[in-house]
Amino acid sequence: MLTEQRYELILKLLEEKKSITVTEVKDLIHTSESTVRRDITALHQAGRLVKVFGGAIAADHTLMTTEPTVAQKVEVQKDEKQKIAKYAASLIQPEDFVYLDAGTTTGCMLDYLAKSEASFVTNAVVHAQTLAAAGLRVFLVGGELKASTEAVVGNQALLTLESYHFTKGFFGTNGISRNAGFTTPDANEALIKKTAMQQCRDRYVLGDSSKFGKVSAVTFADFQAAQILTDNRVEGYGGCENIRIVL
Repeated sequence: MLTEQRYELILKLLEEKKSITVTEVKDLIHTSESTVRRDITALHQAGRLVKVFGGAIAADHTLMTTEPTVAQKVEVQKDEKQKIAKYAASLIQPEDFVYLDAGTTTGCMLDYLAKSEASFVTNAVVHAQTLAAAGLRVFLVGGELKASTEAVVGNQALLTLESYHFTKGFFGTNGISRNAGFTTPDANEALIKKTAMQQCRDRYVLGDSSKFGKVSAVTFADFQAAQILTDNRVEGYGGCENIRIVL
């Protein structure tokens, strides 16, 4: 297949799906991953698409490359976050061993966990302090503290998480996309989320409806890898069995 023909197919696929992965393009046009990556790079340089980790998104699609601080995020979609968090907290049973990811929406869950008999592991210092102050059993993952999100990252945290087996895990995300999956701007934080999610029996991503259709730099899980708890229906995501609308 000629180069221009591959370009045309890639752009047509992006027009239909808004985001693509290298793997799906490779399978569609029956070529190598290295060829697809070169094509995506060339189209990115020409301004025809936006290259992201593992694939590309349409040039007019929402791409987030920076990570807002906790202070910047805490007041955004506040009512929606509280609604989602309250429902998420209701899913926790006394016998559960829970992973609680760093983030403002997972942080809202703390308001509803005062009487929980479950045990918790978290990579968020503030989450751990709040849980401990409430008299709950909590383990804080050790490692490097990332200032902007107040999350612990790094190899030490990864090694610790790999030794745990969680019954339930609750995760925050910066973006939700059918094709790019769950994404976050920072590669180190993405690796923590990915590792923790792999150790969970039941996985929940807490994301208000504003997160849908947004893509950050790094994917930490596929779209189907977790149940999504959200506040409203989103156009283009109807019929997705893993989306749970919290009323």
